[in-house]
Amino acid sequence: MTDQTDVGASAGIERNGTNPVPEAQRRGLPRGLFAVWFSWNVSIMGISYGIYVFGLGLSVAQAIVAGVLGYVLSSLLVGVIAVGGPRTGLPTLTQTRFAFGFHGNKLPTFFAYLSNLGWKVTIITLASSTGAGLFARLWPAQFGRPGGHASTTAVVLWFVAVLAVVLVVAVFGHRLILRVESWIAYLTSVMTVVFIALIVPHVRWGELGVAARGSWWAFGGGVIMAMTISGISFLNYGGDFARYLPRFTPARAVIGWTAGGITLPLAVLLVLGVLLVAGDAQLGNAAAADPIGALTALLPLWFFIPFSVVIVISLVAAAILGVYSSGLALLALGVPTSRAGTTAINTVIISAGAFYLLFVSDSFLATFQAFLALVAVPMGTMGGIQLLDFIRQRRLRWDVTMAESPARGGRRVRWTALGPLVVATVVGLGTVTSGDPNIARVVGFLLSEDAVKGVVGQTNMGVVFAMALGAALYALLTFVFKIDDGRSVLSASLAADRTSVSSRP
Repeated sequence: MTDQTDVGASAGIERNGTNPVPEAQRRGLPRGLFAVWFSWNVSIMGISYGIYVFGLGLSVAQAIVAGVLGYVLSSLLVGVIAVGGPRTGLPTLTQTRFAFGFHGNKLPTFFAYLSNLGWKVTIITLASSTGAGLFARLWPAQFGRPGGHASTTAVVLWFVAVLAVVLVVAVFGHRLILRVESWIAYLTSVMTVVFIALIVPHVRWGELGVAARGSWWAFGGGVIMAMTISGISFLNYGGDFARYLPRFTPARAVIGWTAGGITLPLAVLLVLGVLLVAGDAQLGNAAAADPIGALTALLPLWFFIPFSVVIVISLVAAAILGVYSSGLALLALGVPTSRAGTTAINTVIISAGAFYLLFVSDSFLATFQAFLALVAVPMGTMGGIQLLDFIRQRRLRWDVTMAESPARGGRRVRWTALGPLVVATVVGLGTVTSGDPNIARVVGFLLSEDAVKGVVGQTNMGVVFAMALGAALYALLTFVFKIDDGRSVLSASLAADRTSVSSRP
């Protein structure tokens, strides 16, 4: 397969791009995936996610069960997607060419790239505002504003510093990332345990039973929100960090370590977030505007200082992984540039997005939920189709030729996958809503005014509708009507194998 790598890369910088990782470079054990995904998800934002799920109108028990269920279901899907990494040696958004074709894959890859960058904008913005908040509290005269807020100068300084670290590590690639993420996982774990011990006394245990039980529709909405917060957002790069494992690494181990690394930290922090907000409604309102600031305000100064640094480190860890994958996404799109070139492009886009989130958006929660719903529709649909196509890919014996250009044996476009993706995405966008007035203009067009204000609109169930519809249409075309199911390719491959065997002396 064409090696789309950083040809001019210096020593130490990863050279593998959209090409299959050669067998000689495969290394490691599946348990190494746990640290990667754990460090990505062990963040104070996990507490905010619990606050958001509870805010759908659920009881304490319902919010906890809905959140954990959503995490488990979606992270298992990421684990299955990750299995494609060792089987092919390809990053996920290159392997999706199996399903959508070489050129057809550019549409879902473009949406995946937007999704990835959107998450990075959110994470880097939070890291910058956290660091700026620390400076404002320590040196209010130089970096503070009236009301205890950080000055624009402090925010900009931290933004530049955070972005620089993220981009440098992401450019060096897989080997350095694994080392960095392992250390970050240990550091953030220890500090998070101390943080939990300090926060638990703030839980108002006597008021936890006050919240009324929500409807089953609201419970389903909580599950869906948890899925979009966690696993569905990771479907487009689930295999990027597993592709260096040996080809025949057991699938069960890849799935287990991946799903565990995502679910464990998120579930623990979700429970804490639900317990906190159930007894303090004002905390929920504060977290909607400034999730990290609202929670760190509960800490004593002696721990606030080191923990703020750790928060920044954990957010940087998540951003590194995402920027690395977004670079692979640009290469999969066919952008004629090196890893350094993709870094420059990402820098410009992240800077523009962060400016909007820091200085234009009035509510972090509204923008965050709007973004999740918007990108989760095409990403969930793409992931559902890719997961089903694993059946076909396995029958084709994970032949990486199917991810090549048409001139090298791949397909130009597989309409049996691209058609369902487009149809389901349109339906999904038409059945989700947005709290951000700018994004609201392009969604919800299939809902009546009553439906927008009802359970379907408020819980954004259109995400699941789209995922189920896309997967169902693809299954119908490929496995029921057997249109373009790869049987001819498999027959040719088997014939070539028989010819090769018979020609041996």
